[in-house]
Amino acid sequence: VQAVAPISRTPYFCSGCPHNTSTKVPEGSRAFAGIGCHFMALWMDRNTETYTHMGGEGVPWVGVAPFTKEEHVFANLGDGTYFHSGSLAIRQAIASGANITYKILYNDATAMTGGQHVDGELSPQQITFQLHSEGIREIYLVSENPDAYPASEIAPGVKTAHRDELDAVMRTCRELKGTSAIVFVQTCAAEKRRRRKRGLMEDPPRRVMINPAVCEGCGDCSVQSNCISVEPLETELGRKRTINQSTCNKDYSCLKGFCPSFVTIDGGKPRRRAPAELGDIGALPEPISMPALERPYNIAIGGVGGTGVLTIGALLGMAAHIEGKASMILDMSGLAQKGGAVLSHVRLSEHTADVTCSRIVTGTADLVLAADEVVAVSKDTITLCESGRTVGIINSHVIPTADFILNRDFNFQSRNVNAVLETALRKDSSFYDFTKPAEALLGDSIATNIMMMGYAYQKGLLPLSAAAIEQAIEVNGVSIKMNTQAFRLGRLAAAEPARLEAMMKGQDRKEAPKPLEAMSLDEIIDHRSRLLTDYQNAKLAERYRNLVSQVRDAAIKGGYGEALPRAVAVNYAKLLAYKDEYEVARLYTDGKFEQQLRDQFEGDFKISFNLAPPILSRGVDALGRPKKRAFGAWMLPIFRLLAKLRVLRGTAFDIFAHSPDRKLERDLIAGYEKDVATVLGLLSPVTVDTAVELLSLPDRIRGYGPVKEKAVQDAKARYAQLAADLASPPPAPRQLAAE
Repeated sequence: VQAVAPISRTPYFCSGCPHNTSTKVPEGSRAFAGIGCHFMALWMDRNTETYTHMGGEGVPWVGVAPFTKEEHVFANLGDGTYFHSGSLAIRQAIASGANITYKILYNDATAMTGGQHVDGELSPQQITFQLHSEGIREIYLVSENPDAYPASEIAPGVKTAHRDELDAVMRTCRELKGTSAIVFVQTCAAEKRRRRKRGLMEDPPRRVMINPAVCEGCGDCSVQSNCISVEPLETELGRKRTINQSTCNKDYSCLKGFCPSFVTIDGGKPRRRAPAELGDIGALPEPISMPALERPYNIAIGGVGGTGVLTIGALLGMAAHIEGKASMILDMSGLAQKGGAVLSHVRLSEHTADVTCSRIVTGTADLVLAADEVVAVSKDTITLCESGRTVGIINSHVIPTADFILNRDFNFQSRNVNAVLETALRKDSSFYDFTKPAEALLGDSIATNIMMMGYAYQKGLLPLSAAAIEQAIEVNGVSIKMNTQAFRLGRLAAAEPARLEAMMKGQDRKEAPKPLEAMSLDEIIDHRSRLLTDYQNAKLAERYRNLVSQVRDAAIKGGYGEALPRAVAVNYAKLLAYKDEYEVARLYTDGKFEQQLRDQFEGDFKISFNLAPPILSRGVDALGRPKKRAFGAWMLPIFRLLAKLRVLRGTAFDIFAHSPDRKLERDLIAGYEKDVATVLGLLSPVTVDTAVELLSLPDRIRGYGPVKEKAVQDAKARYAQLAADLASPPPAPRQLAAE
């Protein structure tokens, strides 16, 4: 019986995909899914349900509507489907009189199958005329640039709106009787990327980065953008956010996150890590033994779509051909374009007649090469394994899954994943972070897969010669030098791991910060004490240490372990170092941000800070929140001045002290200190777990302005229950007397 995978790699919208915005529905509404990439809204937090065949979008509602109290629904309909047969579904909806709004998602490509043009495609303007001719009178054309659609070019009565106004447009449409339509125009993100590379579309010179020190880890940027390029960044202060510049498609929706940590860079380019000068790695010993091909040798290769996984199977197949051996390869790519799982079945044999089927039979894989441990533990891969037969070469580097977008604290389950794999694979399997040397020595994580192939070869797990594999790399004709070096470095990792580690240290790469979960209690206390001294002064740090010491002493006395003092050490510091105007300014001018800027970007560029300072507020955005504005680099001298003025914090001269946000933060500190005193008075073996959760509640309070206010309200609801449980704990379990 195979263990259930603790996590899966679910396909998702591409970075900058128009469906990240277009498939949203207002609170209280729901949508019907359609055929196309937007179908994936079914497994997102979009209140989207059911689906039909191509061209049947919205049709079920016509049958359901007379028998339900629900007044209205939305139906998603791609532009390709609209032209193919979807217009007929709209026609029947009009005839029935059903209250439905069709959202025609015009992304200018058949995106799900590779970006082909729609045969005989219609322009957005033509679609409005066709809808008008069918009898729809309430039509909206929503786009990134509404001015591109003047009234003279669209059907009579059609209203235009910016995509940021989509929610308001949908709220209007759901109150209408009969059939209405929204034509949402935004080019497919993957197609934009292709056109930009070919010079067919302007490539905006603007990039976005996040200052992790200012980031609160609230996740509002992910909520607003639904973008997989907003990735987790583990730090000493917990999980923050970072922008993956390699996958970012410049949609900029993340800027709508209500947070001052976002900086826009105009004119700069991401700084690519230069590959190391490796020189000649030298002769490496050949493997002691190689698999005999008395029967077909089965290799399962898994990873994330778009990272070169399928190339490995192709190289092994070519190497087999060069040696006169037989191979059969089956690539299971599925929704690989959308960050889904990829799995290649590679079967090698001495003679063609020995391989009669391309698929590896359940439990007969000899080798699993997994560039992603989540794909390795999936049902499709794990069922191929047999613990007495299958050897695994597993990349332990954690690649975020799309679950992180919907759950800011999502646990990537690395320990559980490894536990399942260790049960399914042979004891001599290898778990190693191949991405780390690939990036450090070759400057690109894409080399990870070929490094793993080299490692497998050196371990004697490939029935092919090194010469044939390197010749296959030459025949492939892509990045020959880098790929050959990757293969040899993989061999080095297996043959002389200490030498490889020395080579990486020689590159003087900056070590990633130690994640919070890996820090000891003493390390946390020391780190937070230094932070609070920089934040304000040594007196504040001493106040922090005193309270933590009280809790630690009580925990030691009662034998309650470190969970309670650890909770206080983390959360009390978080409350004391609230990010007011002085602190945000300090975190932009302490030198670390400028270093990060230089590390990430190169060239002649200008920076802008995206802020919504209350004293300079200019209205509200589409969500009713203070509108953010871009402030140029001229803000840096002001930031430096504000940072110096932090000595005024808490005094009569504090100019920000009377704002609602600052009052709220001071109240949270005072309340927490009272809660600690209460907890220490009620601490017992029965209440300790409740106490830990209660004193960890500040971790839920993240973000700025309205985001933080909502988080406080959510935390208060849980606080009320925990406080009641603490005051009236269940009776302690009775100890049975020994007979």
